[in-house]
Amino acid sequence: MINNAELPPCPVETTLLVIGDKWKVLILRELLGGTKRFGQLRKAIGSISQKVLTAQLRAMEEDGLLTRHVYAEVPPRVEYTLTELGQSLSPILDVMRKWGEDYKTRFGR
Repeated sequence: MINNAELPPCPVETTLLVIGDKWKVLILRELLGGTKRFGQLRKAIGSISQKVLTAQLRAMEEDGLLTRHVYAEVPPRVEYTLTELGQSLSPILDVMRKWGEDYKTRFGR
């Protein structure tokens, strides 16, 4: 978790510090649809490596954006769910999606 003393004075910079990584935004996008297992996240995101996905999920858990639930099964089942704080990022991702759609329409890509 980021120490309050380490947070930048600018709120936009703080937001970027927490979710500014491309992978974190894509993980958020997937988890906004509901709880997912590791394999489901990796498949949905595509080009992310197992090592990077693991590191990003751990960082997001430390930052309070998601919870990790391990089931006592063989093989172990692990599920990830957004916390209330993570869910609160939904409007930001909605605006990013809309902006991306408008950009693609404007430039024909």
